[in-house]
Amino acid sequence: MEPLSSSFRDPSGFMFSHQGCIYRQVNNSFSATYDNFMHSGLYNRLVDRGLLISHEEVVDGSARGTVEAYRIIKPLQIPFISYPYEWSFSQLKDAAMLTLKIQYEALKYGFVLKDASAYNVQFLNSKPVFIDTLSFARYTPGKPWVAYKQFCQHFLAPLALMAYTDVALSKLLITHIDGVPLSLASKLLPVKTRLNYSLMSHIHLHSKIQQQHADDAGDSKKTTTKNTRLSEQGLKALLESLAKTVQRLSWKMPRTEWGDYYEKTNYSDLASEQKRALVDNFLRGIPDTLEIIQDFGANTGEFSCIAAKHGALVISQDIDPVAVELNYRRNSTDGPTNILPLIQDFSAPSPGIGWGNAERASFLERSRCDALLVLALIHHLAISNNVPLQHIATLFAGMTDWIIIEFVPKSDSQVKRLLATRDDIFTRYTKEGFEHAFSGRFSIEQSAPVPDSERTLYLMKARSAPSTAT
Repeated sequence: MEPLSSSFRDPSGFMFSHQGCIYRQVNNSFSATYDNFMHSGLYNRLVDRGLLISHEEVVDGSARGTVEAYRIIKPLQIPFISYPYEWSFSQLKDAAMLTLKIQYEALKYGFVLKDASAYNVQFLNSKPVFIDTLSFARYTPGKPWVAYKQFCQHFLAPLALMAYTDVALSKLLITHIDGVPLSLASKLLPVKTRLNYSLMSHIHLHSKIQQQHADDAGDSKKTTTKNTRLSEQGLKALLESLAKTVQRLSWKMPRTEWGDYYEKTNYSDLASEQKRALVDNFLRGIPDTLEIIQDFGANTGEFSCIAAKHGALVISQDIDPVAVELNYRRNSTDGPTNILPLIQDFSAPSPGIGWGNAERASFLERSRCDALLVLALIHHLAISNNVPLQHIATLFAGMTDWIIIEFVPKSDSQVKRLLATRDDIFTRYTKEGFEHAFSGRFSIEQSAPVPDSERTLYLMKARSAPSTAT
């Protein structure tokens, strides 16, 4: 039994996998705090409000830990793990507000969060939920909130950069696993943010204070944050200030190519209606149980909603942050609760990062699914990104047993637009070339033209997939 690659830094315990399930070990060193947390009423309060995932203690010995184990707990299983650099603006904002709500609630019970990492949040049923039971510590009166800096780096700084500078700066979280350094955020934010009292306090001045005390370690004559006292009322005021700052941050979404895709698509009403029906019928034709469906190039999630009707969790991914933002806003209010919108560039998907490039798994390590939707995307991968069709087929075959994919020919207006400013070097990009390239990895189970268009929809089965024949 080994800790997960993402769970080795906390001396209080770690997570591990056993027979396909995730467990958490609570170490003996954390036993008193764990018992206090469980008996205080805080655990029940947070779980009842849907803020913290529930867990059950393993008492039958079915999953064993190390000699340091005090308890083995089995948390509610999260079916798909996503990361902050894959979230839309509102997803990161909701995760930030969740963290502050939990800290404010914990204080009522005499606890604080000892860390405020964005990686302690996942999305379940279209809502953010806290997943780290061992992040709670007893509150010491007068002691500052130890997780303040981390909250600012993981949440406030990237949100401010997304709102005031460029939404793409959320990707800084890929190269900064412990959040965007405040010094960097302070340099990248526009001057006008210094006139915003909250951002001036929590980012610009906070950064300056950090830099001033960077060399204080080991020098008892210098005043550092360790010597600072903060009353409980002062801590509540800090949390309220952070909450107001986060709430006031907003992102003015620009009009983008994909954010309003369905408003200017070249599909006729008939083609759109028939394509929806074909996708639904192809999904019904898959004999396997569908637990996770990946929708690549999902735009605002129109076809993800169709896939969601089949009961699976749909990972609805697109490169455009506007499309993903609109997708998330809809699903978090009145849409299906089994859709998880994420930002993903399939030509350069999320890499493995952190210690040994393994603390946060790459997209490919997390991409395995029961079915894959690839609608109106193949021409972007093959033509815009110059990826040979065989390479695309090989990649997809490693992800899934079933794929519903749409071929868009050169005669289609969308492909003509892609080729308008470049030489057509794609001699193999034909319907026959597409079928030949994919036939090495998939068998074509069904195919049908999309009525009133020049496109073709396919249902394919990976050749490596187990047979479903009886």
